[in-house]
Amino acid sequence: MKADNLLHTKPHYEILDGLRGVAAIMVLGFHVLEAYYVTDPAGRFDQLLNHAYLAVDFFFVLSGFVIGYAYDDRWGSRMSVGNFLKRRVFRLHPMVVFGTLLGVVMFYFGASEVFPLISSVPLWKVLLYAVLGLLMIPTPPSVDIRGWQEMYTLDAPIWTLAFEYLANVFYALFVRRFTTVALATLVSLAACATLYLTLTQGDVIGGWTLDAHHMPIGFTRLMYPFFAGLLLYRLGWVLRTNHAFLWSSLLLVAVLVMPRAGGPESLWMNGLYEAGVILAVFPMIVALGAGGKVKGQFASRLCKLLGDISYPVYLVNYPLCYVHTAWVAKTECTLAEAGWVAFAVFAATLALAYAAMRWYDIPVRKWLKRFQDSKFKV
Repeated sequence: MKADNLLHTKPHYEILDGLRGVAAIMVLGFHVLEAYYVTDPAGRFDQLLNHAYLAVDFFFVLSGFVIGYAYDDRWGSRMSVGNFLKRRVFRLHPMVVFGTLLGVVMFYFGASEVFPLISSVPLWKVLLYAVLGLLMIPTPPSVDIRGWQEMYTLDAPIWTLAFEYLANVFYALFVRRFTTVALATLVSLAACATLYLTLTQGDVIGGWTLDAHHMPIGFTRLMYPFFAGLLLYRLGWVLRTNHAFLWSSLLLVAVLVMPRAGGPESLWMNGLYEAGVILAVFPMIVALGAGGKVKGQFASRLCKLLGDISYPVYLVNYPLCYVHTAWVAKTECTLAEAGWVAFAVFAATLALAYAAMRWYDIPVRKWLKRFQDSKFKV
């Protein structure tokens, strides 16, 4: 028998797949609209879909829960650390490759005053950054080639995948052996760090730059959500209700579109809101999704489609949004004047993500799975 075939006897949490897609689409909307506020000092306060960046923290909660569900009882003769990490790379890295190469293709189209370094960057340096991105090697602000100081400048959202990989390594080497009490202690300490960050900074925005300011934010955004999701699974806490996908989706959208609380003189108000969402609401949404059932073929297919397309949407959107942001900066159009352009970018990104899912991500992962299974037999 193939050792890893047993991993696929477990059913998917269909609603959690659907929620991942809802969150990814919200991120796409946020990034498209961000172009109209990026040069506005008040943009952080006025932006539409204001809290959609919290979808990153929701993704981490989902990841922790699903990792526990898929792997917690597989260790030992059926799962080694090396095999686990290889499986995670095979699952996550194909779209990292796609997103990075898309970033290369789109890079020079972003030349504008909002990306002041692009026009002076030689092609060899872009290709070097592509190699670094493919290997998940972050770059510091001192060698930035765009002007936004991102550690993965060709496709900025890859920073969250770097933290996801770190969480997976930490889980495989240490946390999988934690007792429930030890895991709860870790989650409690991480919750304190989250509360401190939100109340002092006013939000959790950050994590994508390799410097002393962003790295603590990135680790704080990772630690509580990911391991709270794992703890949620181990405790078996689920909420059962009818129409769980509808209610959990509406709740997720509601907290992500909520306007920013308070203003520049009362940052703690927004910080308190974000702390409540991350510490309590996101785990509750996952518990709702895990405890619900999808009824009917349409709902089941919708959740599957949303789940399948979520990761491609997340990793193809920013290379296109860079170009959109540059266009907005050049034309100085407002959202009211260029709403049709924003919609076109949104639709084009969904179309590209669907194509990447169907003709690249799923086929490549199937090939890698067959390769994996052929190497690990018992």
